[in-house]
Amino acid sequence: MGALAGGGFADLGGEFVEIGRGFVERVLPLEFGTKSELQELGRRARAERRWEGVASGRYHRPCRGDDRDSTVVAQSAASARPARVVAVDKRTWVQGRPAAYSTAGAGMPVLLLHGWGLGHHTYRDVIERVAAEGVRVIAPAMPGFGGTADLPDETFSMSGYARWVTDLLDVLGVDESVVVLGHSFGGGVSIRLAYDHPDRVRSLVLVNSVGGSAWKRGKTLTSIAERPLWDWGLHFPADIWPIRQATRVLPIIAEDVVPNVLRNPRAFVRVANLARRADLRRELEALRDRGMPVTILWASRDGIIPRESFEALCVASGVEGTVVDGSHSWLLADPEQFGEIITNDMRVAKAAREFEAAAAKAAEARPKGLRRVTTLRKRADAARQSADRPAAG
Repeated sequence: MGALAGGGFADLGGEFVEIGRGFVERVLPLEFGTKSELQELGRRARAERRWEGVASGRYHRPCRGDDRDSTVVAQSAASARPARVVAVDKRTWVQGRPAAYSTAGAGMPVLLLHGWGLGHHTYRDVIERVAAEGVRVIAPAMPGFGGTADLPDETFSMSGYARWVTDLLDVLGVDESVVVLGHSFGGGVSIRLAYDHPDRVRSLVLVNSVGGSAWKRGKTLTSIAERPLWDWGLHFPADIWPIRQATRVLPIIAEDVVPNVLRNPRAFVRVANLARRADLRRELEALRDRGMPVTILWASRDGIIPRESFEALCVASGVEGTVVDGSHSWLLADPEQFGEIITNDMRVAKAAREFEAAAAKAAEARPKGLRRVTTLRKRADAARQSADRPAAG
């Protein structure tokens, strides 16, 4: 069995046909060092997702005699869900440097900003699930990852990343405000984007986001910047397991992590330090005062972003956060659940966009060039009053 590197159709044991990109094969030529383990994880992931795919309509059984009934069942199940949209990888130039991104769907623009060490490929299933809501999703590989060039040293900051995002939107011709979905490090960039460029952001959805800057060391609440890197690494394995989630998430993450490590290890360290030191509570307070719609999601088993940091974000933004069951990468493990949770955010944003469009259309329909003129009666009264006044001596 072999997956197609550029996407398309891949034969899964002669039983099913998958539409989309392969899981593991695209990163194996990079000699990750645990090739056999990744192959096994990929095999198990595909085997597990075959039957789940039938219910979601993502996999189709070829019609072979008696198999036609199975095809009808799969199509019936799929009809109850949003139509699947295929993400397309593209490249462009931003600030005079190469940049990569994925896009899918059409309609209201939605920007998806990825987490630390990852890229647009990792979020392919998430991109397609969100786009199925009838929106246009733009998911860039942010500077330093996914083949996008680093930011220059003088602009390496959260504000620098936010400026890069606005320039990307300009390059892509996005001239209206966008809904921003930010995961982990991408959540921090999202906050700064809304703070620095409020006219470019319609609403925010922060998913296990950095920026709360709170961490409990024993019984003492302190800044998350004081949390040592080894402690972050200690919690990473817990974020991948249990095994069922690992077989789904690890091959997906590896597709971006392995090339990123080999291509630009310096970016890993620089962005990790930028993310763990980010304190964006003041910016969130300002967004609260401006009336920016903010949704904050966090997973109950997230060992990377602690609960204290999540609660600090909620307090600063003045919203009641939502806790889901899962770990730091829960949206990668279950894109369908993520899509269901943010459905209301998409509907509210669409309604606001339609209202704004209707108001703008009504304003354009108003007669222009008219001005108030004095009636003949008022003119006559004014002339009579002027004649009655005694002439100045």
